[in-house]
Amino acid sequence: MLFDDRPKEDRKALFDREKEVDELKKSLKHPITVVTGIRRIGKTSVLKVSLKEIRRESLLLDARGLGPNYGRREFFNLLANSLRPSLPTLGEILKSVKGVRIAGLEIEFEWRKGGASLVELFDRLNERKLVIAIDEAQRLRGPFSEEVRSALAHAYDYDRDLSFILTGSEVGLLYDFLGIEDPNSPLYGRYLHEIRLERFDGQRSLEFLERGFEEAGVRVPRELLIRAVEELDGIPGWLTFFGNSYLAGREDLNSIKRMAVQLALNELRSLLSGRGPRFPLVLRAIAEGRGSWTEVKQYVEEREGRTVSSSVLQNVLETLEKMSLVKDYTFLDPIYKAASRFL
Repeated sequence: MLFDDRPKEDRKALFDREKEVDELKKSLKHPITVVTGIRRIGKTSVLKVSLKEIRRESLLLDARGLGPNYGRREFFNLLANSLRPSLPTLGEILKSVKGVRIAGLEIEFEWRKGGASLVELFDRLNERKLVIAIDEAQRLRGPFSEEVRSALAHAYDYDRDLSFILTGSEVGLLYDFLGIEDPNSPLYGRYLHEIRLERFDGQRSLEFLERGFEEAGVRVPRELLIRAVEELDGIPGWLTFFGNSYLAGREDLNSIKRMAVQLALNELRSLLSGRGPRFPLVLRAIAEGRGSWTEVKQYVEEREGRTVSSSVLQNVLETLEKMSLVKDYTFLDPIYKAASRFL
């Protein structure tokens, strides 16, 4: 169903993303493809549908399971969990990799230095022409990121039958991790094929809601659907949230929007955790209509009661843009804008 709030895995359940799925499947001729777009835009659904349709074995890692200071142990635990379903077909190859132990349907990595090597693992998986997908790959930034980048660069150069797909909601941070413009990065200068997912336009958004309610056998006043499209700005995840909330008996759009704002507020607090008090202040300033450098700086200084360094404020603004929350003093998601007023 269109209003299933879990990522889609079948093309028939996917709305208006045929072009992106087809492009992603064709892009596997490139060593690395990145799929970008703001949160709730449908990246994971496009990824899962594409992986199901390609005629190659694939491995999917969800990097959201990694903390900001993850290390070798956390990464190899995530890798082991992702590989476990593939052991019936990949087990024999994996057994030959140094630092890998397989017992039945369990796999263990020796994660200490001198143990398992990502480079060797990629070389062996290359024999099976594997597709390795990493969802929310900006989470790979951290103490272990240099080793991951080096292994990706090695695979780019030597493992011609291995393809990588990286998705990212925080687009600037994803590119920071990859470092294709950083001369110190092993991936410097490499070509990455990018597929960017955009929000639905007004007509597509309305069609999405109408079709979803038609599947559920529920008639909804067209005026309410038009209002929902205007409030939720074509973001599939929020349109789905509205559809499910309405079907659950919550028929007031304002009430549904308040629930969505609370959900976004919790996500923002998690995203900004550990980044210091100026990040929420700057977001609140932009949410309340401060639309220039001078206005944001004045807002922050008034709330803190002190002058704020221009370089510090610039760093905050640049990071918020890299997190795909704002661009040019404008929020990319109206629900996140509303939520930022409560930070």
